[in-house]
Amino acid sequence: MPQPLSVAVLGFWHVHAGDYARSVLAHPDTTLTAVWDPDTERGRAGAEEFGVEFVENLDALLARDDIDAVTVTTATSEHHDVLTRAVAAGKHVFTEKLLAPTVAEAEDILDRAERAGVRVVVSLPRLSDPTTLAVLDILEGGALGTLTYCRIRLAHNGWVREWLPERFADRDAAIGGALADLGCHPAYLTQLFLGAEPVTVSATYTSVSGREVEDNAVVTLAYPDGGIGVVEASFVTTPGAFTLELRGTEGSILHGFASEQLLVKGPAFGGDAWRDVPLPAAAPGPFAQWVDHIRGGTAAVENLRAAVELTRLVVAANEAAAQGVAIPYGAAAASPAPSSAASSSLS
Repeated sequence: MPQPLSVAVLGFWHVHAGDYARSVLAHPDTTLTAVWDPDTERGRAGAEEFGVEFVENLDALLARDDIDAVTVTTATSEHHDVLTRAVAAGKHVFTEKLLAPTVAEAEDILDRAERAGVRVVVSLPRLSDPTTLAVLDILEGGALGTLTYCRIRLAHNGWVREWLPERFADRDAAIGGALADLGCHPAYLTQLFLGAEPVTVSATYTSVSGREVEDNAVVTLAYPDGGIGVVEASFVTTPGAFTLELRGTEGSILHGFASEQLLVKGPAFGGDAWRDVPLPAAAPGPFAQWVDHIRGGTAAVENLRAAVELTRLVVAANEAAAQGVAIPYGAAAASPAPSSAASSSLS
């Protein structure tokens, strides 16, 4: 049997840093070795929590032969710097979304990783969920006919109950607010179901809590065939919610509207009554996929394609919100557009 992969955690900025550290500890083929964070106090606290060494200097950690791979949960604004340094050191990378603040930076990271033979996976966990898998099966079977509408909402009460760290309101560090964090999940699911290349993107961002970034967001995507995608995210919704609505020329799917069942209706499902669909088992999650790609020497092609397109969509949505107009999907600026509640374009 091969030796377990030795993994270091890079950064405890993101709230999922501890979750990924626990994934390292839980997986039979990985072991947690060290922690680094640009904030020494935060890094030492994370290292103490998981009983491993804190290394103050990132380059010193990356130069160590006893580190095979890293999980990256720094501020999004630091991803390009931290990920490219890890790749240059030959360390495999599991990273929190967004992959990078801009499409150019995301593509640069992946180009460098490919040349270096480094395996990268971005945490897009809802691609592996039973609900997602069931919806894909229905769509592939054609039971909805032509898909005309997809609305997906993900919301929590992080800034109502004040458990979401205040650093998530730092526009420069987080590259936005609710849409750039929580909204990534409905965004990549919408791109999966309707396609990754809409024609136009428009966005409405508001701030219920008064912070400088949006805590309430709606993004609307228009597709070449007339389909419409609606991506919603909120940090100010109690209780939290994940809802999914898909409508087609032949049928419909609902999930999360006062029911955790996946409900379908249409001729292919036996008529006009809603009925629930059994859910399959979950697919391996992104962390397990990452370990498998490292061991197998394979690239996470679909995951990385989805991660780049997710970055493209978030950049486009931020720009659309800043300008207050619908913009062409492929025309988003190379740098992240402002996502500020103080901006006159936020409505």
